[in-house]
Amino acid sequence: MFNKILIANRGEIAIRIMRACRELGIKTAAVYSTADKSALHAQIADEAICIGPAASKDSYLNTKSIIAACEVTGADALHPGFGFLSENADFARLCDKCGITFIGPTPKTMDEMGDKAHARQTMIDAGVPVIPGSDGIVPDIDTAKKICREIGYPVMVKATAGGGGRGIRMVENETDLEAKFAEAQAEASACFGNGDLYIEKFIVNPRHIEIQLLADNYGNVVHLGERDCSLQRRNQKVLEESPSPIMTDELREKMGAAAVAAAKACGYRNAGTIEFLVDKDRHFYFMEMNTRIQVEHPVTEFVTGIDLVKAQIRVASGEKLWFTQDDVKVNGHAIECRINAEDPRSNFRPCPGTIKSIHVPGGFNVRIDSAAYAGYEIPPYYDSMIAKLIVKGENREEAISKMRVALSEFIIDGVETNIDFHLRLIRNENFERGEFDNGFLNRTDIMKD
Repeated sequence: MFNKILIANRGEIAIRIMRACRELGIKTAAVYSTADKSALHAQIADEAICIGPAASKDSYLNTKSIIAACEVTGADALHPGFGFLSENADFARLCDKCGITFIGPTPKTMDEMGDKAHARQTMIDAGVPVIPGSDGIVPDIDTAKKICREIGYPVMVKATAGGGGRGIRMVENETDLEAKFAEAQAEASACFGNGDLYIEKFIVNPRHIEIQLLADNYGNVVHLGERDCSLQRRNQKVLEESPSPIMTDELREKMGAAAVAAAKACGYRNAGTIEFLVDKDRHFYFMEMNTRIQVEHPVTEFVTGIDLVKAQIRVASGEKLWFTQDDVKVNGHAIECRINAEDPRSNFRPCPGTIKSIHVPGGFNVRIDSAAYAGYEIPPYYDSMIAKLIVKGENREEAISKMRVALSEFIIDGVETNIDFHLRLIRNENFERGEFDNGFLNRTDIMKD
């Protein structure tokens, strides 16, 4: 087992990783920017190193400073969390070169699965259902027009190196294709330094269902059921739950088997997620693979009883998986709400500022993952999420009821938050019935309703 792990992240995920390390008896080292000097993760780690100015590119994305922090603190492993450098294969290679264990998949796997076109071909070869579309990168607009005529409109133009909803455009007809193609290409180049695009058939009103995977270094792979992440606003997840309201035992078995096959096809190790789109007839299609821990991992932990972050660390240290697929049982129902410092009444404008006071909910099967505290100044430089509220019930109805109570007890004074938005969302009749899809929040004015 590792002696010390450097956590190359901030906020609630940094705190989450620290807790797992301490339970395993591992020392922790934190990194922080000048804007995060008073952040909780910098205060409670065994050691903390400043790695640069507020801007992410100068601090949390500064690979040289982070490696130097590992050397100064004597960390023998690094956990990247999510976002920032978590899916950066070059950084993972740098860690390997410096003798630091990167807690995640191999750089080769990250390269292959990070390239959406390559990942798609890998899934085809593994027999995993994929959305009809281009065979790899689309080199020019003329080729794009030909492909779209073959598969039919509407289509999705996507960046091969994309993520977070960037470099994606939905195209309804050929008249709009050239402009949307150029927009996606420009955005992808600006965000990822790679303007390559591919094209997929647009699945009308799909559900976004992802399968959580764990794989060790010896070829053993298990899945831990699914999460329904269909409630999204502008391609950003808002609320997640497990199990999915549309799931059947037969569909879970098929999707789980496909996800395991996908992981084995790319030689995957550690924690990862296969994301699928599911149509109204419960046909599912591979969308992408996330080669890291996910924001929404707590709902899976609640229903399976498996600590995913501790599992990541144990697997990275060389342990074999200590359970089999038959040992994995999904019990109860869990829901997660992402609590952000933003104003839903002003087009979800980020609202940095100082938290004057905070009261978090509690009770049986209520969990808060957060780095917020009274007096904490939320900086304007990073993601607006300040907490995750997760609840578990014996069934979905009880979980919804528990979430209503928990949200009504969650009080943050000093900054605007989306707590009221979540309260209205879980009271929505369509949500209560489980009748929603990826576009639901883009069509529905929750605050008005």
